[in-house]
Amino acid sequence: MDKIKGMAEKAMHSSGSSNSNTGGAPGAGGQQQDYVDKGLGMAEQRMGMQQNAAMNEKVTDAGRGFYEKETGGKVNSKISN
Repeated sequence: MDKIKGMAEKAMHSSGSSNSNTGGAPGAGGQQQDYVDKGLGMAEQRMGMQQNAAMNEKVTDAGRGFYEKETGGKVNSKISN
């Protein structure tokens, strides 16, 4: 969990954006939030962190890419788009 938090903070500092998204509204780029995006948003909310839909999308996309690279398999589209 600390690694994810560190990636999110690193990405947030590089983007300079401060948009927040607290609901189930569409994510960055007009995409509907998937389960991973919603889970990250919920974790941020419980930790008292500011939520940023665009940043969350970047973090979850990076995580999905890492998973696919390491395992050689695709993530189920129901879980992460």
